[in-house]
Amino acid sequence: MKKTTITVIGVGLIGGSIALSMRRDPNIRVVGYDVRQDCLDKALTLGVIHAGTTDLQTAVREANIIFLASPVEQIVATIRSLVEMDLQPGVIITDVGSTKAGIVRQAVDVIPDHVTFIGGHPMAGSHKSGVEAASDRLMENAYYVLTPAPGTPEEKVKQLSELLTLTRAKVVQMDAASHDQVVGAVSHFPHILASSLVNLVAGYDEENAWHATLAAGGFRDITRIASSNPQMWRDILLQNRDPILKIAKDWANALEDVVHLVEKGDPEGIEHFFKKAREFRDSLPERKTGALPPLNDLYIDIPDNPGEIGRITTLLGAKQINITNLQIRETREDVYGVLRITFHSQQELEKGEEVLRFFDYNVYKRT
Repeated sequence: MKKTTITVIGVGLIGGSIALSMRRDPNIRVVGYDVRQDCLDKALTLGVIHAGTTDLQTAVREANIIFLASPVEQIVATIRSLVEMDLQPGVIITDVGSTKAGIVRQAVDVIPDHVTFIGGHPMAGSHKSGVEAASDRLMENAYYVLTPAPGTPEEKVKQLSELLTLTRAKVVQMDAASHDQVVGAVSHFPHILASSLVNLVAGYDEENAWHATLAAGGFRDITRIASSNPQMWRDILLQNRDPILKIAKDWANALEDVVHLVEKGDPEGIEHFFKKAREFRDSLPERKTGALPPLNDLYIDIPDNPGEIGRITTLLGAKQINITNLQIRETREDVYGVLRITFHSQQELEKGEEVLRFFDYNVYKRT
């Protein structure tokens, strides 16, 4: 049986995770392309890909499906390069960018008849980056959105959807414009809000340093996405400009309504504002992965005894449970727990919670 060849362009966190997922099928051969040979060397050493090259034509010549896992601003340029190359008849090209309408529109304009382009967006990520952080479980139970253009052959969409079952993600279809509006509201615009709030507090802190001191707990938690890659978010906002501008105007109107309630001293209106938000947020599923990576954090009450933190890490290490960060929280109005432990994944968090509860620790999760 002839093997299917998958080419992954950009062997980082997302591209590497897709590659590892594809390797679950022994009849698939994964070829990696990257402009950096050291990234390919790491990917080969870690068993992420079967072969790697810095020559794009070599990477795609035998490919049946090509994943574009490069930064969003490079995707269209890569597509324009690919259509000038020797490609297999019937090849499917798909991307993993978090904006879709502009990419799909430009791709359809240049793709020849023997090539199919299907936009894609795996809604999964990590606080880590690079191929060394790649995992075949990164997309497990996450949504993987496909945005085929009108007229895309249904059999090609089905072929790609079936292949993506190897990621164990939940594959869904949306039109590109709807995708950009929804993701703009639940992912892109929250990054603007978080960064705006951090910049505002940073300005206040120049006059009163207590702002940074008291922001060390909950404020840092709720604005964690402000630590995201600035260049990446610059490009995403420019790519998704129209939905972002509409959402920003809607947000400004909503904020103005709240300000008006406070100015009037309207207790019922203010309470309704918070109640409505709480009811919708509490209705959101906790265990599903959405547009923003989940917080894999546990909060633990610990006695102020020498060696207590060491005991906790020893208990977790004995069960081979991976943690990525520890923090003593000095401000904790918003959630119980003196010690915050960040786990590598939701699965590791659940195992850690079970172990710590067994040893009678009081454990809390942010809900």
